[in-house]
Amino acid sequence: MTSFNDRAVEEFRANGGRVGGLFEGADLLLLTTVGAGSGRPRTNPVGYVRDGARLLVFGSNSGQETHPGWYHNLVVNPSVTVEVGTAGGIETFPAHAVPVQDEERDRLFAGESAIEGAVPVVALYPTSGANGRVAALGDHLVQVHDWFRQQIAAARAGGGTERGVDLREHCLILCSAIHAHHTREDGIFPDVQALVPGLEPVLDRLRADHVVVAEHLRRFRALLAENPGDDADVEAELDRLAADLEAHFEYEERMLVPVLNMSAS
Repeated sequence: MTSFNDRAVEEFRANGGRVGGLFEGADLLLLTTVGAGSGRPRTNPVGYVRDGARLLVFGSNSGQETHPGWYHNLVVNPSVTVEVGTAGGIETFPAHAVPVQDEERDRLFAGESAIEGAVPVVALYPTSGANGRVAALGDHLVQVHDWFRQQIAAARAGGGTERGVDLREHCLILCSAIHAHHTREDGIFPDVQALVPGLEPVLDRLRADHVVVAEHLRRFRALLAENPGDDADVEAELDRLAADLEAHFEYEERMLVPVLNMSAS
C-alpha cells in the first residue's frame, strides 16, 4: 500500500513541485537523507522558507513528541539532496544540512509563535563541485561545532535535547554524528589543500586529531555496550571526549576557518 508520504512525493514530482490536499498552498521541498541505520535514501516532503542562499526546513513531525526520522538521519549524515519547485520545473541539487542554533533560531523567528521552541530548524546550504564544498565548509564549520557543543552540554546535563531519548541513546547518536562529520571533512580536505597551497601542516594536524577522536568514539561505544547500567563511567568518558573535541574545534576555528572564509570571499 502506498503511504501518505509516498503519495505526496509522487504528486510533487508529477506536478512540478505542487501538492494539494493537506499541503495545498504550502511551500514544500523534497528532502532526501540517508537512513542513519539502514543506509538507504529516504525522501520526505518538508516545509521550508528561503533565507538568502540557504533554505530553512522545519521538523514539526505533525505535532508528535519525537523529532522526525529525517532529522535524525541528517544529524548522522548531513549530506542531503533537495528538490524544489520552480517556474521551469523541479530543481534538484546537493546540500549540506546544519541544525540552526538557539540564538540564531530566536533571531530568525522572533515574534513568530508558529515556530515553537521544540521544533528543530535546519539550514540547507547548496553545494556543487569542489569550490562549493569548500565554501560551505568555511562558512558553516563553526555552526556545526557549536551544535556539537550544545549537544555535548545537553547530554552532560542529563539526557540531551531530544525528548524521550536517554543519556546513553543520546551519546550513541552523538558519536555517529561526530564520526560522519569528520569523515566528510577528510573527504573535503584534498579540495581545501588544492585551493589553498601551504595549508598542509594544518590539515595534517586535523587529520591526526580525527584519528584520536575516532579512538575515543570506539572506546565510548564499547563502554556503552559493556556497562549498560553504569552512567557514571559513561559521564566520565563523555567528559574526556568533550575535552579533546573542544581542543580540536578550537584549533580548527583558529587555523582553518579564517583561511577558508578568505578563500571563499
